[in-house]
Amino acid sequence: MIDQLKRMATFAAVVEQGSFGGAARALGTTTSAVSQQVRALEQEVGVTLLVRSTRQLALTTAGQRFHEGCADMVAAARRAGQTLLEMRDAPVGELRMTAPAGFARVLGQALQPLLHHHPQLCLHLLADDAYTDLVAERVDLALRFGRLPDSNWVAQPLGHLRMQLCAAPGYLTRHGIPVHPDDLAQHDAVLLNTGRVAPHLNLLDPSGLAVAVKPAWRGRLSSNSQSWVQHMCEAGMGVAVLAAHDTVDTLREGRVVPVLPGWSLPPLPIYALTPQRGAQPAKVRLALEALRGHMAQWPASVYSPSQEGLHL
Repeated sequence: MIDQLKRMATFAAVVEQGSFGGAARALGTTTSAVSQQVRALEQEVGVTLLVRSTRQLALTTAGQRFHEGCADMVAAARRAGQTLLEMRDAPVGELRMTAPAGFARVLGQALQPLLHHHPQLCLHLLADDAYTDLVAERVDLALRFGRLPDSNWVAQPLGHLRMQLCAAPGYLTRHGIPVHPDDLAQHDAVLLNTGRVAPHLNLLDPSGLAVAVKPAWRGRLSSNSQSWVQHMCEAGMGVAVLAAHDTVDTLREGRVVPVLPGWSLPPLPIYALTPQRGAQPAKVRLALEALRGHMAQWPASVYSPSQEGLHL
């Protein structure tokens, strides 16, 4: 089948160029090779397609009808190739992304200029704190936070988000201010629980030594939605681990305050996942460039970019 398609394309080139020599130059081959391809095609279909003379070529009636189909095939192949080039060089078509729901606002801010300047690009965002089935949802680009499960997808680091323990001032007035991680056992917690791992807490002491805090603190409230966790924390329902980029306004306005400010939480790694390694279409490359550029404007207290960079 492949050989026949090649012969059909060669036949179309002969008709388009008006000679075997012209077709050979266009295809980067020899005149004899072109002649052999056309002869083999005629033998294969059992019909004479070209009438040859010393000065010119003429299509037979069958050849003329057959050429229409060959020319359409070549044109379709060229259009397909052009589409791939456009997708490689310019962001067009639908970009399907998935990210935690709490990060949707950030993505909207980061990608708005890209969408504005490229009207042929469409975005479909699957905002879900649970892990989306990337294959079933035909995802082009996924953002993942924290530890990654085993996957055939290619993960590349974007950077790290700063995390912090927070609580509403009213909650701390009622329950007291913890001064050591052990004090958390006497406090209510609003926990993020996606079902992948048991809720737990790791803290770094003022010297940088890691200390594991078992989930002994009372997790009265839990959710797979980080946005809901923050909402309930601001409502005074307990202590919560919040992302620093989400608390810039709430800290400034006093809706929450840091808990155990002398201690710190390990930064949360962010990864970009793509279906395969190697060259990615422009829509994926430019979306990631826009996201990295947006987050690079955040202060170091909120975000630290990866030093490895992306290779897409």
